[in-house]
Amino acid sequence: MATTRYGIIGTGMMGIEHMLNVRIIPDAEVTAIADTNETSRGWARDTSPEIEVFSDYREMLENAEIDAVVVATPNFTHAEVLDHLLETDLHILVEKPLCTTLEDCRRVEQAASVRNGLTWVGMEYRYMPLVARLIDEVRNGVVGNIRMLAIREHRFPFLKKVGDWNRFSSNTGGTLVEKCCHFFDLMNHILDSRPTALFASGAQDVNHLDESYDGKVPDILDNAFVIVDYENGSRAMLDLCMFAEGSRTQQEIAVTGDLGKVECLLPESSLITAKRNIGSVEKVTIKVDEKVQKAGFHHGATYFQHLAFLDAIRRGSAPSVSVADGLLAVAMGIAAQTSIEESRRVELAELGI
Repeated sequence: MATTRYGIIGTGMMGIEHMLNVRIIPDAEVTAIADTNETSRGWARDTSPEIEVFSDYREMLENAEIDAVVVATPNFTHAEVLDHLLETDLHILVEKPLCTTLEDCRRVEQAASVRNGLTWVGMEYRYMPLVARLIDEVRNGVVGNIRMLAIREHRFPFLKKVGDWNRFSSNTGGTLVEKCCHFFDLMNHILDSRPTALFASGAQDVNHLDESYDGKVPDILDNAFVIVDYENGSRAMLDLCMFAEGSRTQQEIAVTGDLGKVECLLPESSLITAKRNIGSVEKVTIKVDEKVQKAGFHHGATYFQHLAFLDAIRRGSAPSVSVADGLLAVAMGIAAQTSIEESRRVELAELGI
């Protein structure tokens, strides 16, 4: 099988994670990277000294021999980068969020619909082995007819990024777009239904209030509750807190139906299933190969996502996570942010969804 040659655009933390994971996949290699920041280019050279290095991704597109591209640049740059990439036949994996505005997402969706290359949105939570096992249990009918889905993330504050771009909603799309679109995508994927409306409550209560950048204080939410209603009558909830470093678990996902419940806990990688009768609880640990764990910070998700991405390229099949999926997740984040700002329930139809 011919080796798939990757170009990575953006070699901050996530771009380097992609590089490390491609390295351990047979018949795939990173041959070129592009980043405007000298420090980030240095991280890429340290990771793979043999790669071609560019300061401008457009030069990489013109000169590097590549088959696929990963876009791991700051959120607010995705739209411009994709405008150039979508004119090529390269296969594209763009990190979440797809873009920071619905206008940009819709333009990307239209351009992606008429091109030959694969366009895939990076929603890593689908590919965490523990979460994938939970999804399998749900699909196999363990919980019966799903009525409720709850996702809790209690974690540390946003990390520092190059240029501190992630401190402002104008750059990120807002916390519920930047941080949580992958949770909204996961809700849609598990429930296999269309969301209809959201109601959210949230604020910036603790984090970054003592920071200032060119005289501006960060404006990103650090906690929120979001409730989502679905066409099939099920509902989902997100519980986010980003000043909870001491939590026993960082993420908890629970799916409950008329027959039982299945939940998973991260980072301990526990899967717990239970029927409605008392004493039916079963708990197992889902293990991930050590070399895969060491290649990133997402419990093996990036590695398994690349396996699926490469399989779709080689089979000529549709992306498992489409541009439409990415657009919908961004729309849900925007609706949730709007709900908080306007203190009301937001129908997705208001956004043309």
